[in-house]
Amino acid sequence: MTGKTEQTAAAAAEALGYEQARDELIEVVRRLEAGGTTLEESLALWERGEELAKVCRRRLDGARARLDAALAEEEAEEADEDA
Repeated sequence: MTGKTEQTAAAAAEALGYEQARDELIEVVRRLEAGGTTLEESLALWERGEELAKVCRRRLDGARARLDAALAEEEAEEADEDA
C-alpha cells in the first residue's frame, strides 16, 4: 500500500469497535488459511490482519486500564471506609 492508502486503511480500522475488528480479523485468518489467493492478495490480507490485531490489542488494553482504574477506586473507597 502507498503511504496515504495505508493511513486511510489504518484510520478505518481504528474506527471499528473491538467486536467488529475481531470478527474481520477472524475472516482474514480464515481466508489466509484457506489459500487460493495470489501473493499480492495474501500480502494485503496479512497487512489488514496486522492492522486489525493492533486495533483489538488497543481496545483490550483500554478496557483493562478502565477495569484496573475502577478496581483501584473501589479499593481506595474501602480503605477510606475502614479508616
